[in-house]
Amino acid sequence: MKQNKDQKMKKLIKFCAFMLACILLANCSNTRYLKPGQNLYIGAEVKINPDSNSKIDNAKQVKSALKDRTRPRPNKSFLGLRPKLLIYNLAGQPKKPKGIRNWLRNKVGEPPVLMSEVKLKYNNDVLKSYLISQGYLQAEVTGDTVIKRRRGKAIYTAVTGTRYKINQVTFPPDTGDLTKIINANKDKTLLKTGDYYDLETYKNERIRIDNDLKESGYFYFSPEHLILQVDSTIGNHLVNVNVKIKTIAPDASLKPYTIRNINIYPSYSLRRDSVLRNLKPLQYNDFNIYDNRNTYKPRVFDRLVFFKKGERYNRKDHNQSLNRMVNLGAFQDVRAEFLPIDSFKNNQLDLNIYLTPLKKNSLTFSILGTNKSNNFVGSELKITQTTRNIFRGAEQLDISASGGFETQYSGQSKGLNSYSLTGEAKLTLPRFIVPFYKPQSTAAFIPKTIISLGYQLLSRDTVYKLNSFKAQYGYNWKENQFKEHNLNPASVNLVVSNKDTTSLGYQQLIRDNPGLQYTLEDQFIIGSNYNFTYTDQMQDKRRHNLYFFGGLETSGNLWGLFVPKGEKGDKRLFNIQLTQFVRVETDLRSYYKVAPKVVWANRLNLGYGYAYGGSTSLPFVRQFFAGGTNDIRAFRARSLGPGTYKIKDDATFADQGGDIKMMLNSELRFKIVSILHGAAFVDAGNIWLRKEDPERPGSEFSLKNSLNEFAVGTGVGLRVDATIFVIRLDGAFPIRKPFLPSGQRWVINDIDFGSKNWRRDNLVLNIGIGYPF
Repeated sequence: MKQNKDQKMKKLIKFCAFMLACILLANCSNTRYLKPGQNLYIGAEVKINPDSNSKIDNAKQVKSALKDRTRPRPNKSFLGLRPKLLIYNLAGQPKKPKGIRNWLRNKVGEPPVLMSEVKLKYNNDVLKSYLISQGYLQAEVTGDTVIKRRRGKAIYTAVTGTRYKINQVTFPPDTGDLTKIINANKDKTLLKTGDYYDLETYKNERIRIDNDLKESGYFYFSPEHLILQVDSTIGNHLVNVNVKIKTIAPDASLKPYTIRNINIYPSYSLRRDSVLRNLKPLQYNDFNIYDNRNTYKPRVFDRLVFFKKGERYNRKDHNQSLNRMVNLGAFQDVRAEFLPIDSFKNNQLDLNIYLTPLKKNSLTFSILGTNKSNNFVGSELKITQTTRNIFRGAEQLDISASGGFETQYSGQSKGLNSYSLTGEAKLTLPRFIVPFYKPQSTAAFIPKTIISLGYQLLSRDTVYKLNSFKAQYGYNWKENQFKEHNLNPASVNLVVSNKDTTSLGYQQLIRDNPGLQYTLEDQFIIGSNYNFTYTDQMQDKRRHNLYFFGGLETSGNLWGLFVPKGEKGDKRLFNIQLTQFVRVETDLRSYYKVAPKVVWANRLNLGYGYAYGGSTSLPFVRQFFAGGTNDIRAFRARSLGPGTYKIKDDATFADQGGDIKMMLNSELRFKIVSILHGAAFVDAGNIWLRKEDPERPGSEFSLKNSLNEFAVGTGVGLRVDATIFVIRLDGAFPIRKPFLPSGQRWVINDIDFGSKNWRRDNLVLNIGIGYPF
């Protein structure tokens, strides 16, 4: 045993020595391509107060910020190597303007960054300026260079001194409307007594004051018309800040403006400019509408334009009007123009709104690659006809038809084929349509009423077919850029299955999967649903991003009051049982940037369904599933659970659904090179039935035993992230199997990558499109 350990240690030492030799060889090979007198620049080093015992706050952040501001940037490195520079050197000087050598040198490679490009005085001034902007008003920076073996670096020494704080802030005296507004909002100031001097905060304070004035009609005011005078001579490393209006500020910026005329051009183009301007406008409320084609009903603009004649200009109405016109999705170009009547003698503005509509009709044709959680891959052909402004109220009608073919690429059902035919019609109206009520919305985003009708035929090989009819009436609206609501008061879903119960294939399917018999019964779902989504993922500069989804669906509750009971006491419609249930689901995701190119992603997914009346479990189309490419990846799609139940290994279909779901995912994502990314992950969770199924022992949920019945899997993956699409390959294996006897469920000790049998039974490869969460 000791001899084996010694041999492993020797191998490790040899490997480390080999890697070190490679790094040294690569670095030396880069410098030997330099001309005489040239030295390779390898980066900057920053020292803060090296000869003083005084420490500054956030020293690491300040040092990093200073280093990031030095120029030039050295050649990119990875594990001590500079691969781009090495490729540049190895490619040599191309003899032709095109070809592989030219591509390697000029596209893939990177020319050497030389010490001669380092400008010490320039960098000294930049770093000193940054320190002063952070409140180190007495800072000094000196730079020097060190060269060894034709490789050099710049060393910058910063002596910061004590950081200054704000002692007092004064605003201009109240001498008129403008200064009165500034003083009325001074309690919102970003400049707080006792805070550190910070130039960025001063800039934001000017923007804050400008926003307050814009809300009160000061259209031509600008942050540049304000000056913040700083007095640092009062001692004790304190400063007084005096906010003043510049004496050279133009007169036009010092008075508020009101709206005189609101002119709207709903069908504008440069070609028709002169014709439209000479038209006699249609007078509608406060608007002058120039449109001889009557493109839109005039009342549409009541919901798009928030300005009124005679009122003061304000930025909120300006931004909301533009946002609504852009988010309406009816115009390819939106432009708002404010023109002064006479900026010297008058304080009025004319508002001209130029709108260029999108084409009324468009036809889109697409071929899509599909990848589903049940390991089905295939393609879908889809054609969509879009008709805009169909009733002259900026409505949109989308009629689509699609057909798809899929095959299952892994699992016991490998080679199983499926096809689908889908037709859908969706009418989107840019307003709330509520019977007996006329709601008002003043948000920047357009509320929508959506009416949809669809049909889908899904055929699973020759075993069964599902016909799904769906109709829905609902609303979609955004509270702000982060929060979105979807409410469907009326949702009808009829699922009718075609199956030959006498066929050998169907009988074998039921024997292999006892729970599937109920799921293939005809289902009539009449109810309502509501979904809420919160996300700040569009804010890329945040270090921590969140996503939250919450959904509530009911069936047979309110609408069930109007459905009569059948002979057996259950409620039926067209001789099909009305499904009655309440279903709740939440999905919380966290994305934390550990480093610039490393993200730690986590997800908590919970679901609960309560069926009642004549139903004992959720209908198949509303059940929860576990296992697959976007779920617990170490288990085959839909094969996990419910509870400790295990489906037969040779079953044709898995499709194990449940009423309750608990799932946790954790994934570390990192960039490898270019568009190639990697990931390491752990998934855990399971599904359960609310009531025990006698044919699936161990399927009932128990809060006490739920954690002990968790499945756990782990693995690694590769992603090709080309921004517009992501192709994903994950390899995973289980480390905890809930269907094993209690006390034997952890199977970490059984892992054996060298065993063919272990790999066949445990290693799962998942191909996916997009990230798992």
